[in-house]
Amino acid sequence: MGRVTTSSADLWHHYGRARSANDRAVPDGFHWAWGQDAGPGAEILGDLAGRCVGDLGAGAARHAAHLAVHHQPTRVTAVDASPAQYAMATDLYGYLAPRLHIVHCDVVSHLNAMPGTYDVLYSIFGAIDFADPRELLPAAAAALRPGGRLVFATLAHYLSGAPAQPDVAAAEVPAKTPDGEEATMRRWVLQEHVWTKLLDEAGFTEISINVLPATTEGARTADTLLVSARRPS
Repeated sequence: MGRVTTSSADLWHHYGRARSANDRAVPDGFHWAWGQDAGPGAEILGDLAGRCVGDLGAGAARHAAHLAVHHQPTRVTAVDASPAQYAMATDLYGYLAPRLHIVHCDVVSHLNAMPGTYDVLYSIFGAIDFADPRELLPAAAAALRPGGRLVFATLAHYLSGAPAQPDVAAAEVPAKTPDGEEATMRRWVLQEHVWTKLLDEAGFTEISINVLPATTEGARTADTLLVSARRPS
């Protein structure tokens, strides 16, 4: 059967299942790089004590759990549209409530319903990669309080080594439906100047982009763009 594209099946059903069966601990570290083995840590987000933080496309909520345990926020809200990822996150870290709040929702819809709520929003190869940035970034700006920050890690180029897109265009990347059928989903892999333009159009200022080089070579390694921007005060 040929590959299909679908928006109804949970294309994240299989992601992270093997790890969740054996690793249930709250991570001691927090990494932005694609390899999850190098680069700066949570300090990029600033002092989170007493802050409201949102993880956009949180998956199993491992990064969110780390922040909730080690950085004294008022609350970290881990948002993901995948039923399977929501169930996994709840099973792993539901006991951290109320400091960790796990939400099953489309990220753009969640942000649109939460104007002026968050001090910090972040995404680590999460919703920023898989939602149309022309919808997500304005929603993120509106959900931040004045002076709030958005920080995200995204691919600097495709895992195949092909260069990032010079325009706002998504590529179809492989995925699987819950029953194992091959499918595709959209992923936005954009050049630095494209992210800068999109953030500026969404109303962000103090935009900065740094490249975190891959620490290993071989298939499916990639450099990371670490992007930071602020909603004006």
